[in-house]
Amino acid sequence: MSPLKTGPGAAASSVAEAAATVPAMPTAAKAPAESVPPPGSTTPLGQYLKDCRIRMDAQALGYSTRRRRTAGLRREEVALRAHISPTWYTWLEQGRGGAPSAEVLHRIASALMLTDVEREHLFLLGLGRTPEVSYRGAGDATPRLQRVLDALDFCPALVKTATWQVVAWNRAAALVLRDYGSLAPRDRNILRLMFLEPAVREAQEDWMSAARFVVGAFRADVARAGAMEAATPLIEELTQRSPEFAALWRDNTVRSYGEGTKQLRHAVVGRLQFEYSSMTIDGRPDLAMVVFHPLTPEDGQKIGRLMSGDPTIA
Repeated sequence: MSPLKTGPGAAASSVAEAAATVPAMPTAAKAPAESVPPPGSTTPLGQYLKDCRIRMDAQALGYSTRRRRTAGLRREEVALRAHISPTWYTWLEQGRGGAPSAEVLHRIASALMLTDVEREHLFLLGLGRTPEVSYRGAGDATPRLQRVLDALDFCPALVKTATWQVVAWNRAAALVLRDYGSLAPRDRNILRLMFLEPAVREAQEDWMSAARFVVGAFRADVARAGAMEAATPLIEELTQRSPEFAALWRDNTVRSYGEGTKQLRHAVVGRLQFEYSSMTIDGRPDLAMVVFHPLTPEDGQKIGRLMSGDPTIA
């Protein structure tokens, strides 16, 4: 028998012993805390926003540089330019608050004066995709791009827009395909030539097959570039002036230009065969270069004779 405990220590001991005999109550599992980046860390999107922000020229944009301890713009200045909440923008740089909307990214891109490729990178980081297509048309090809065309000697080559307007070409293209320089700029359109110019029609070995392919590839290019509004006047004109185009356009066929072979009946040197490739110009998604490479040595010799001014066929 245990000896009897008395005094203050006895009461405390008794309570402890009693508690030890009571089974522990189960505790509810704690919900995991929301993942929050540790202090000083950020996300690839946040770091990119910060890098773009500090590269901005505050003085050139009209902001005072007195007592400015931050390189570039302050966060609240970017937010003001983007018409969004400073808190929301701060959270984006800090990797908090979830994914932004496309509209917010467009506003921030404009506020930071990003180029097209920088805007695309921003969207890839923020949403995992590129921005919606927005066609803005194209001007003339640059002198450097023209030099690339001119260096292709015996390969006819041209640069076209998403609406298939020819904006640059080399001498071989002028001799083999069409002398685009003799046409008004408005008429340097591949579809307009294919459906409205008899000489171009006569040069095709199988005009209907070529026309069907051109319409399908044109439709795909216009949709991909978001250029339907810009192409509508041309489509309406050709629909009115060419029953063949109207029928093919209603057919809704879509083709990829990509690469392939092409046969032509040249008025001077006769039949010509080519392999062709179409490629988008880096930094100019509104433009594509098409290069026609002679399929056989004989085809190359015929083009050489045209280039030299001696088209006589041996």
